[in-house]
Amino acid sequence: MTDPFARYRPAALAARLDDAGFGHWNPAVPDQVAAAVAPGRHGDLPQWQASLARIATLPRATHDPAGPAVRGGSGSSLTPDDRATLEQTLFELSPWRKGPFSLHGIEIDAEWRSDLKWQRVQAAGIDLRAARILDVGCGNGWYAWRMLAAGAKSVIGVDPTLKHVMQAWALELCLNPPAPLILPLPFEALPAGSGDFDVVFSMGVLYHRRSPIHHLTDLRGHLAPGGSLILETLVVDGDVNHCLCPEDRYARMRNVWFIPSEPLLLRWLNRCGFEDVTLVDSSPTTPDEQRPTRWMPFESLTSALDPDDPTRTVEGLPAPRRAIVTARRQGA
Repeated sequence: MTDPFARYRPAALAARLDDAGFGHWNPAVPDQVAAAVAPGRHGDLPQWQASLARIATLPRATHDPAGPAVRGGSGSSLTPDDRATLEQTLFELSPWRKGPFSLHGIEIDAEWRSDLKWQRVQAAGIDLRAARILDVGCGNGWYAWRMLAAGAKSVIGVDPTLKHVMQAWALELCLNPPAPLILPLPFEALPAGSGDFDVVFSMGVLYHRRSPIHHLTDLRGHLAPGGSLILETLVVDGDVNHCLCPEDRYARMRNVWFIPSEPLLLRWLNRCGFEDVTLVDSSPTTPDEQRPTRWMPFESLTSALDPDDPTRTVEGLPAPRRAIVTARRQGA
């Protein structure tokens, strides 16, 4: 059987990191990746490996950045049998949280319309051409493909959720190089404070951290002096001294710790060694952007909102609003 993890085995991954200018991450990062996908690491790993092996036998397509979906191939790119195999295999990797994707004419309608958030990110006007980019909490890599399409020199994504990374590796097998390098690791596993990146993205991560200040300082440590941070996170209304700390769940999510007001978020960034801190966008999350689909049929935003008052969550807290902020590491 074709080894679908071949490009992420230690020797191959070490070579890829060398080629991308991250040879100083060897051998620690390849060894950690090997441990993350070692036999017995996850009960579904053999099934995922078999799914990716089927995809690896099919022809690849060229990434087409046009339109809202990460796209490659047309409906006639594969034989009907191969297309059916691909669709079934991709569906086996559900739930798909980020999207949309269009692969050989197969439309993956994910829970999130990530293209809408990407439009708001683009309003920041940060030039990604020739940039070395780190995507923290990258999920299945939807945004990483958009970063490459915007001209990035390299994109490395990290996410500790193996299902999401299996989706990302499936996409890499569907599309021709260049592809983002998606690692099944928590952000904290990366070599600290190396200043390796021109741009760091952290989207939908900050409120899951028990210490948001540590997360911001860790992000800063991975930026080269003068490098840019693009941060997207939940926020609430309030003045510079206001922060929501949910007693238990927020919008049915257990692991939400701190949701700052916009002025407090900007202050945090300034205190953590960033400058030119700018609020690019602040928008309520709507069911047009986050909703259940055939590819993610479980509870989504509407289940998290009070049915009698959609401005509140089912816990009686302010409904989700998300801000996008840009900042630069001091010292350019």
